[in-house]
Parts: sequence; C-alpha cells; structure tokens
Amino acid sequence: MSRWAPALYGHWYAVALSRDVNSSPLAVSILDRHVVLARLPSNELIALDDRCPHRHAPLSAGRMESDCIVCPYHGWSFRSDGRLCAIPGLPADAPVPNVRVRSYATCEYDGFAWLRPGDAGAQRPNAMVRATDPATRRFQWSTSWPANIVDAIENFLDPMHTHFIHPGLVRRETERRPVKAEFQPGDEGFRIDYRGASAQSGLLYRLFESERTAERAYFAAPGSTRLEYVYANGSRILIDLHFTPRSQDATDVHVALHVEGRWAPEWAVRLLVWPFLKRVNDQDAGMLRAQAGNRRRFHSGGRASSALDIVRPELERFWSDGHWYSDGKCRTIEMML
Repeated sequence: MSRWAPALYGHWYAVALSRDVNSSPLAVSILDRHVVLARLPSNELIALDDRCPHRHAPLSAGRMESDCIVCPYHGWSFRSDGRLCAIPGLPADAPVPNVRVRSYATCEYDGFAWLRPGDAGAQRPNAMVRATDPATRRFQWSTSWPANIVDAIENFLDPMHTHFIHPGLVRRETERRPVKAEFQPGDEGFRIDYRGASAQSGLLYRLFESERTAERAYFAAPGSTRLEYVYANGSRILIDLHFTPRSQDATDVHVALHVEGRWAPEWAVRLLVWPFLKRVNDQDAGMLRAQAGNRRRFHSGGRASSALDIVRPELERFWSDGHWYSDGKCRTIEMML
C-alpha cells in the first residue's frame, strides 16, 4: 500500500533531462512507481509502467521499434497509449489479446521531461516552470539525494545551515549580518525575500558575483524551487532545483542554472563554477544521508523548531496530503544571516 497521499499523483514532476531521453528506453522512478521513458520518432515522449504484463520483464531493458516499446523477453510490443500491438510468433490471422500497460502523461519544459503519475490532475506543470525562459539556461544536471522529499527541499531553501555545512564556501559563521526574511504565500507555493543581504560572505560570492539588489527563494508545488539573485548591474542568476521523490528515502534532484546579463558560457560554468557546485552538492548529500540514518537509528520523527525554520511547516503540510493551502498571510522573520 502506498504511503503517499493520493493527491500527490495528480501533480507534475521532472523525471529526466530532455537530452537524456532518446530511442533507448530509460527507467525512472517516481512516488514508488517505476516507469519506462523513451522518445518516439515524432519526438514525443512515451511513458509506460516498466513491466511487461506477460512475464513481468522490465520494458526499460527492451528497445524501441518505430512507435512501440518492445519487451526484451518475448518481444511483445506496446504503443504510447500502452496498448499491445504485436506478439512475435502469433499467426497473422490470430487476434492480439486485449492487453494494456499503464501509460502516463508527459511533457517537456525548460530542458526537462515531466511526468504526471496520476490518471487525472493538473494539466501542466506549475507556473514557475512554464514561465522560465530556456534561452537563458547555461547549465543542467541531475543527481539523487538519499533523503525524504521534505528534508531535501528544506535543505535547499534553508540558508541557516550554510555556515556549518558549507563553511567559507557559501557563508562564514564569523560574518553574519542582520537580515529580514519576508515570507509571502501564493496560489501554488511561496516566496521569501531576504532584505539586507547585498553580499554573501563565502568564496562563491567573492569569485563569481557582485553587489546584489535582491535575493529571493521560491517554492512551487509539488517540488520546484528557485534561488534568485538580482545584481546592481542589471543581471540576474536563477538556480532552479526540481525535486522528485523516487521513494520515501530517495529524492531525484534536477538542476538548471539560468544566467541573464552576465558572461557565462556553458564551458566556463563547467570549468570554473561546476567544481564548487559539486562540492556544495556533496556536502548537502552527506548531511542528508547522516540525517536519514539517524532518524532510522532512533525510530523517531519528533523535532524541535524555532522561528528561523520558515519553510518546514509549509512543506510538511503540502506533502502530507498533496494539496497546497494559502492563508494569504505574509510574515517577517528577523535573523542573523
């Protein structure tokens, strides 16, 4: 029995980089469902349960032939709607059994393949995803974190851990500044404006950034997040992370770095920035792994919180039942950041 709220299956989730989806079937997992993804000759995507109903072989181990996925075991072929269309060895005049594999709705936005695991629900991904200009994208990658979806999203949106998990790289504990975090809920998620942080104390800021005029964090249900930095010279950087739960204890993370008005060709990002970003990722993944392990060790979900824990209650409420509720109430939290 699934431990996920039924409403969660009606949302859209990033499951792969678009460039990684081709005529070779690709296995992905989402909310404990296992799916095979591939690209049709028409360039559209096909997404089916990764299991042949004949003898349960994984379709992701098969191949594409024209617009069908062919099972690697006995060659049964399935169209994009999941309908069985051919069985090798069956006489030409014999009817094909009325057999189907479950199919899923798919689409592509901002260089990612998106999937809705439920039969019904939202018609498109959230507005933040749809509004992003792919022409500004400079870097994309995917990884997986050994953590529950709520812990993973909180980690990215929580600035208070950066002094300890990324010391000197993102922020320095000895150089905290007074900041006001203005929380504003919306129809699909929330936005947090950090006032008073025109600079950041870590090495990443000193090497690659300049004076900021705005710093914002966003969450758009179910798992899209963004850090936005606006600079005095008119440029802007967007760091988008789309979180997709494979299971209760593993979360895929799909990343896009958008750069507007700054010199940042992809080769320069890969050569100069990527080593630092990978270091940050590895540090976060290490702490999330330790956190998850300790939860299992103590068999307890209880915790203490403070006013600085801005995003956790909102994330827990959404992921408990799959519905986003906005009371429309803004609030300001003072912190030393």
